[in-house]
Amino acid sequence: MIQAHIFVDGRVQGVNFRRYIERFASDLGLKGYVKNLPDDRVEILAQGIEGNVQKLIDYIKSNPGLSYVTDLNVSWENISGNFSNFHIRF
Repeated sequence: MIQAHIFVDGRVQGVNFRRYIERFASDLGLKGYVKNLPDDRVEILAQGIEGNVQKLIDYIKSNPGLSYVTDLNVSWENISGNFSNFHIRF
């Protein structure tokens, strides 16, 4: 098990990006959250099997829906926090 802390820049707010990420991450069995930040970025904390976390990162890079990702910053971390599912945080 691994954790990725991801910050996404681009057109990622107001285009259902969080909903796409929530659905895809849940389908992969990941735990954590996705949330909008005040500076127009999106923060994602994803926990799970490394291969599935990498699939999520690849999915983000594919510009799901109407999003357009211009920058992606990924930090690989030890697991912190105890999440029961993957959800949108407000």
